[in-house]
Amino acid sequence: MLMAIGLLTGATTVLFGFGGGFVAVPVVVWADAALGTAALPVATATSALVMVVSAAFATAVTPRSVLLALRGSGALLPLLAAGACAGAYATRFAPPALARWAFVAYTALTALDLLLRPGFLRMTRPDAGPGRAPRPLPAAAGAPIGAVAAFLGVGGSVMTVPAMRRAGHPMRVATALANPLTLAVALPAVAVSFAASSPPGTGLVGLVDPYAAGALLLGALPVIAVLRRRPPRIPDRVHAYAYLALLALVTLAMALSGA
Repeated sequence: MLMAIGLLTGATTVLFGFGGGFVAVPVVVWADAALGTAALPVATATSALVMVVSAAFATAVTPRSVLLALRGSGALLPLLAAGACAGAYATRFAPPALARWAFVAYTALTALDLLLRPGFLRMTRPDAGPGRAPRPLPAAAGAPIGAVAAFLGVGGSVMTVPAMRRAGHPMRVATALANPLTLAVALPAVAVSFAASSPPGTGLVGLVDPYAAGALLLGALPVIAVLRRRPPRIPDRVHAYAYLALLALVTLAMALSGA
């Protein structure tokens, strides 16, 4: 089951810039339900590891011409990492119910914002287009994005993709650039998770479930390789609606996993 979900994780990593967090967190919560209240912190930590590997691989096979759009983001990346350290550390003390329902509330509000506020489903800038180079996000946004993303285990793309989209960037570019930005968030979160003490007799490494992470990656990495080599041609507006639909689906899945 986890390997099958990994296939979806790989596809969403390429097509939408996320997958490790939004797809893996609800699934690992379900898979590790026997851990009780520890299931959500373990799912968050495990999803961070999946995000590191998936985002690193997706970044490595992204055309250099796309990645060059991140020039000028030097200050943003360390601030993302610093915020992620704080968010990952905070998960060790937050009540599981708070983290779960914060995840649901955040993703639900984001989906409503994308649906109701102009600029995401249809680009409004007249100079927007597939050939337009994305601008880097403001460095000041790095710390809060990193902290929220690591605390919820979402990777940050739910904030970076809409921001780049509203700046007039096509979905193809915005989702591709979400991978290296996710890497900056997930690396320190994984380090904090590995350093945590694990419950005895669970097979965990820190707070990471290595078996769940391995199964997810076995499904995800081949899909990333194929889709990066032969990307599907998706109309920009259809791509935006699909992003919104997936976000709503994951919100529902996480809400039901806590029922």
